Amino acid sequence: MKDLASAFTAANARVFAKLGLDPKHADVRRSDRPDLGEFQANGALAVAKAAGKKPQEVAQSVAAEWSATELSPAPSIAGPGFLNFKVTADALTRRAQFVADDAHAGASLVEHKRRVVVDYGGPNVAKGMHVGHLRASIIGESVKRIYRFRGDEVWGDAHFGDWGFQMGLVITALEDELGGFDDEAKLDARLKALTLDQLEAIYPAYAKRVKEGDINVRDRARKATAALQGGSELHRTIWKAMHDVSMAAQKRDFASLGVDFDLWLGESDADPLIPGMVEDLGKKGLLEDDQGARILRVAGPGETRKKKRDDGTVVEVESPDPLLVVSSEGSAMYGTTDLATIVQRMRDQKPDLILYCVDQRQADHFEQVYRAAAKAGYAQRDQLEHIGFGTMNGPDGTPFKTRAGGVLKLQDLIGQAEEKARHRLKENEIGADFSKEEFEDVAHKVAIAAIKFADLSNFRGTSYIFDLDRFMSFEGKTGPYLLYQAVRIKSILRKAEEMGLTPSPPLRGRGQGEGGRSDAQAPERLNAPHPPTPAPQGGGGVIAIEHESERALALALDAFDGALRTAYDKKSPHFLAEHAFNLAQAFSGFYTNCPILPSEGAVRASRLALAAATLKQLTLTLDLLGIEVPERM
Repeated sequence: MKDLASAFTAANARVFAKLGLDPKHADVRRSDRPDLGEFQANGALAVAKAAGKKPQEVAQSVAAEWSATELSPAPSIAGPGFLNFKVTADALTRRAQFVADDAHAGASLVEHKRRVVVDYGGPNVAKGMHVGHLRASIIGESVKRIYRFRGDEVWGDAHFGDWGFQMGLVITALEDELGGFDDEAKLDARLKALTLDQLEAIYPAYAKRVKEGDINVRDRARKATAALQGGSELHRTIWKAMHDVSMAAQKRDFASLGVDFDLWLGESDADPLIPGMVEDLGKKGLLEDDQGARILRVAGPGETRKKKRDDGTVVEVESPDPLLVVSSEGSAMYGTTDLATIVQRMRDQKPDLILYCVDQRQADHFEQVYRAAAKAGYAQRDQLEHIGFGTMNGPDGTPFKTRAGGVLKLQDLIGQAEEKARHRLKENEIGADFSKEEFEDVAHKVAIAAIKFADLSNFRGTSYIFDLDRFMSFEGKTGPYLLYQAVRIKSILRKAEEMGLTPSPPLRGRGQGEGGRSDAQAPERLNAPHPPTPAPQGGGGVIAIEHESERALALALDAFDGALRTAYDKKSPHFLAEHAFNLAQAFSGFYTNCPILPSEGAVRASRLALAAATLKQLTLTLDLLGIEVPERM
């Protein structure tokens, strides 16, 4: 069954076609002025010139021809020609009943399923996860869930940074610490005792030396990198110890954040493909020698940008820059590994689309890689897309750090949020009768909800200020508020069950087995016959929309499909976050103005069914954002 906006658009398009107007301008959307109408259309302004009429005249013609009275009476006209529609109670009732019965809570599936790889997370070996990994992890996880829920075949890939110069740098540091690698027993003992904390201390110290101009360390690290990539057994043994220590810690961190992957692969997994790929690029005439290195030019004819030299002169250079494929030391570069990973994914997953959820500051790098892949024939350019995002900032507007100025570890951030959640729960007198285990579980869920919703309620392309005190509030547009509303509905339904008033189970939805409706069976018109939900005596029943707060809640439930489709199309979960908040607000108004359990008969049954539908959709929406709802609060 179509959502109301789609049904209105289809009906309006028929009117436009009948009047000889271009139906592509017949779009109907939710109104910015609900005082004038719940849905609105502005197409009369767009087609007026071609029709040789004033917009008001076009709007009047459309209103006069309106025949979909099962949806709305003839629209009213405002301003220069805006059409405003008010949904009939019957149309709202049918839509709310469909949402209540449907296993997908009113959401539509994709028409054409695709195979999609979502690359997100991206932590590095020899480094613990920190707040800089937060946005990639939770945005990517949500995008993966959204795409999978709508019917695509999806793989989430962590794509660990476990290859390249940083590995050579840590190997060099260990060589200095041990005075060389000649003593095998000494090396073996050191690797067995290796911890992530030690690696986190080693890497920045040596990275700082290179940054400060220590050419000796830099060159030795480059040679160690080349030896690792060349298959040196010694270097591979050291690398594996670092890899295993890091992987164990990162799996723990991802689990605490509620993030999981289908593919736990890293840059190293694509390394075996690099020699053959480089040979292939050479045979295709795409590689050029450049001061001992090998590059692949990705700029199109005449694509240039201005670059300022060290001497102050400005010159025109290619844009984007060429992709450095092989360094002068013979090692593969960051971009080379990314290119080989595309080859690997095309071979193994055969995706129609690869989405890279990575910091917006990496946009130029990915443009180089995507162009190189297209030029080499490894993937089409439109199969590769960078889902960029801004930074999570502190109060000073710069990327979030500790008070001492260091990068805050992810586990420390979660710990801070959990401590704040405990305080808020006690402050709101929640959990006094919980066991210690349940209280801690609820505190963790509240903490993760606060962190995730604070991030996902913003458009991913923007940066935002992280304010834990504000995000942890049980009031306003926050994760804890949404959890509280969902748990409130659970409490109402539990009480109804104790009273023998449990709403009947929803009809099985699409593809859910016996008794379910397939997409082909679902009524496409809002006035099509809709089978009522069987109602046990004294329990739930058919929904009836009468009170204004019931209307508002039904309209909010109807909006889920549109929010989900937009989040899918724009790869931006914030549309779903906005929907979750609007739905919770609508239920709050419904709960205040429409008594549920104190009401009687068919009214009570209808309101219980509305509450159950709200819980189903709200829980589902939060799950798509990666937020888990506790049983009680």
